Amino acid sequence: MLIQKPVGLRYSDVTPKQVYFNRRKFLTGSLAVGALAGAARAMKLSDFKKTSYNVGDEKITPLEVITHYNNFYEFGTDKEDPAKNATNFKTDPWTLKVEGEVAKPLTFDYNGLNKIAQLEERIYRHRCVEAWSIVVPWIGFPLATLLKQAQPTPKAKYVAFESYYDPRQMPQARWAGIQFPYVEGLRLDEAMHPLTLLAVGLYGESLPNQDGAPIRLVVPWKYGFKSAKSLVKIRLVTKQPPTTWNLSAPNEYGFYSNVNPHVDHPRWSQAKERRLGELFRRDTLMFNGYPEVASLYAGMDLRKYY
Repeated sequence: MLIQKPVGLRYSDVTPKQVYFNRRKFLTGSLAVGALAGAARAMKLSDFKKTSYNVGDEKITPLEVITHYNNFYEFGTDKEDPAKNATNFKTDPWTLKVEGEVAKPLTFDYNGLNKIAQLEERIYRHRCVEAWSIVVPWIGFPLATLLKQAQPTPKAKYVAFESYYDPRQMPQARWAGIQFPYVEGLRLDEAMHPLTLLAVGLYGESLPNQDGAPIRLVVPWKYGFKSAKSLVKIRLVTKQPPTTWNLSAPNEYGFYSNVNPHVDHPRWSQAKERRLGELFRRDTLMFNGYPEVASLYAGMDLRKYY
């Protein structure tokens, strides 16, 4: 049964939060890996490990903004489109496959009870492509946790991601001007970095459809560039995989897509950004303010490898 969210209700108003998270095993931390053994238990929101990463005393961006100002081209190209057009997006049942250069290919679904991913709440600062920025408390777990279970082979050098695409549910995508399904990629060491997250919720709630339900990629130092939503496939590969925006506009979007305030986008400056909900602009920080990832790119020309 598909339950639609009436206008004005929060995502927890239809079903109590704990009940909702316990029912949908995929989103609770009872993340299923059918090939592995282990005991399962339901996670409660009070069990989340809460961590803040490099945001200092910055204010959390309001939930209303995060859920009504989105990039999700499958549901339209205007920022307000996804909230309007993703209302009836069906995310249950759902399957996420991990395959490619791995010793143990995995399939995740709602019903398995064999593997648990410990959920955390992480507060990340994000600078988006169009020079606006946000601070979001995500709920999820490190992508590395999943990849380690799949056991990458020595041939695995990159991780390719594929988002769900169904033109019947996403008719607005035909006018988006990009190829679908949406694809993204990371170098393996980027994917294994502890900051890289698979998010299943935000603000203490499960992910709203317009924010990438039921599971999405969050790479805080590349946010707005590397933000694949509604993931259905993760594939470990030997060569650099194609990415949607690099295919669509290679002169504007390179594979790495790091936040570099010293390199302008062809159509706008990256030196300044505006926090949503604020009037004035602020300086953009290198790697979006996450200096701990700089070692990943030691010796690279970040103007050439943009």
